[in-house]
Amino acid sequence: MVSLLLALIYLSFISLGLPDSLLGAAWPVMQIEFGCALSFAGVVSMITSAGTVVSSLASDYCIHRFGAGRVTAISVAMTALALFGFSTVSAPWQLCLWAIPYGLGAGAVDAALNNYVALHFSSRHMSWLHAFWGVGATLSPNIMAFALGSQMGWRGGYMTVSVVQIALSLILFLSLPLWRKNAAIKAVADPNGAKEEYVSPGLLGALRIRGVPYILIAFFCYCSMEATAGLWAASYYVEYRGVDAEVAARFGSFFYVGLMLGRFANGFIANRMGDRRMIRVGSIGAIVGLVMVLLPLPDATLSLFGLIVLGVGCAPIYPSIIHSTPDHFGENNSQAIVGIQMASAYVGCTLMPPLFGLLAQHISIALYPYFMLFFTVLMLVMTERLRVVTGKRRQV
Repeated sequence: MVSLLLALIYLSFISLGLPDSLLGAAWPVMQIEFGCALSFAGVVSMITSAGTVVSSLASDYCIHRFGAGRVTAISVAMTALALFGFSTVSAPWQLCLWAIPYGLGAGAVDAALNNYVALHFSSRHMSWLHAFWGVGATLSPNIMAFALGSQMGWRGGYMTVSVVQIALSLILFLSLPLWRKNAAIKAVADPNGAKEEYVSPGLLGALRIRGVPYILIAFFCYCSMEATAGLWAASYYVEYRGVDAEVAARFGSFFYVGLMLGRFANGFIANRMGDRRMIRVGSIGAIVGLVMVLLPLPDATLSLFGLIVLGVGCAPIYPSIIHSTPDHFGENNSQAIVGIQMASAYVGCTLMPPLFGLLAQHISIALYPYFMLFFTVLMLVMTERLRVVTGKRRQV
């Protein structure tokens, strides 16, 4: 039964990654059809991000009011509805309208599943969970590419993913008894814990917990670095290193391949190494990759392979930070803190890549590896400091 529930959670994370690349893949065609500015996609993306921040902050109340299973099922249904809405729009402003339920659904399911796995499963499953997100994020542009190359068009691409999400939401609603049965088994295994009444620390209370600012800064730094790496890699190599555009685009995608494959591989060693060591080793690996990227060699080959090393280094950081949250702050506080972590992540993903774009435009795109190196080093400092101030409830 536990294995079946875990399979459903993995499937849910594939669905979480599925819509993430659709807008970027379809936008060149959508922009021409609607006759709007190229930058309008950024407006839609920011509305989506705002929704994810709101639902992440509200996730603690919602999950303890309705349960992780019900919140997950409803959230996936919201994203399915939003994607169906995207496929029917006739004007750009309607994209903004449907971006609201999409963002709200994505943020809630992200926070719910991350904390559920952190509480109930080992570190290896957290690593594999985020690897399955990479599977979804890798599949979505290929689905859209197939739709654009056929008579389906971009609307068909959105409709296809919407149908997948609808099917998954139905499966999740049918599986709700499985979530309740798993909770009952845990209650029998830990009868004293089951009798404890949950009291949420709330947003302000969570922020006052010793060590929380450190983990929020670390998470903000990581997501800022990862989002900047993916968005600006091709531009850096084409404009500054003189690499062919096709080669630069291919290696830019290899960053995500390294991220996904690294997380699958990390699952086999995560339990043995523990979250703290995985974060430290991953951070050092990311720094090595960035040093390779910035090396001013005439031949850019080593620099390009640095993107793969960067992706592999990044692989364990996000899942290990999330999985270590209950150990740092206690199980009763973890859902509230995971929700704030998700909000911090979305703020970093939303604001820092555009900020680097301004720096690249007004100063130089050569700052690309140094910008990411700053956030990576700061993240490592914050995670090391977090371990000291929280005292670690157990060695992980």
